[in-house]
Amino acid sequence: MTSVRIPDGWPATEGAARAVQDGLRGRVVLDEPGPPPGTGRVTGVDVAYDDERDLVAAAAVVLDGASLEVVAEATAVGRISFPYVPGLLAFREIPTVLAALDALPCPPGLVVCDGYGLAHPRRFGLASHLGVLTGLPTIGVAKNPFTFTFTAPATPRGSTAPLLAGTEEVGRALRTRDSVKPVFVSVGHRVGLANACAHTLALTPAHRLPETTRRADALCRRALREAAGADSGADQGLPSGPGRTGGRDPLARPGTPDRP
Repeated sequence: MTSVRIPDGWPATEGAARAVQDGLRGRVVLDEPGPPPGTGRVTGVDVAYDDERDLVAAAAVVLDGASLEVVAEATAVGRISFPYVPGLLAFREIPTVLAALDALPCPPGLVVCDGYGLAHPRRFGLASHLGVLTGLPTIGVAKNPFTFTFTAPATPRGSTAPLLAGTEEVGRALRTRDSVKPVFVSVGHRVGLANACAHTLALTPAHRLPETTRRADALCRRALREAAGADSGADQGLPSGPGRTGGRDPLARPGTPDRP
């Protein structure tokens, strides 16, 4: 498990965080289809919090895109880097998620976030933020529609309906199980919306939520329990100042990303 410190210069106010979003949003790539579903590697990322102990744990779980078997996994734990503010949740999660991704022994391929990409008030949710910082193709698959509207899709698995901000389509409600509540898919970076939905269906052969999300959720919760147990007896070396952030600058995009 990687220990993460809050990065030097990390935004401390809502205004500073919004300024970072505004500065990075124009770097989102929307004209690439993304990797074919059911191929390569697909990585789920998720986080869990213990606000009383000021701890956040992130997990990255790599699956084989064809078999959905686990290829690799990694976790990171650190101090919570930003207060809870709707629309700015990425600033609570990015440092530990980057550290978990950097701790993987193999390239992650497509990254699936438990959250939003373009389906965000400023069109720059966690999936888009993470994609711009890493250069990786990313999508967001959320459990609820956030502030957006939709008409319920038809009941069969695979049915979709636009997720709307006014008349703008920012994602899709996707039925991953017959007659079960849909999930909400949005583009993060370097993936088209139709392909994002196809990936989500490929990752949901038996459950409403993608296998990437299910496995990353279980792993980050376990990592948080272990970290909280250690933290209750000793500080575990998780200081709140600058330090490791997963080997990259979390406020700036690398020059030439590896392409899976």
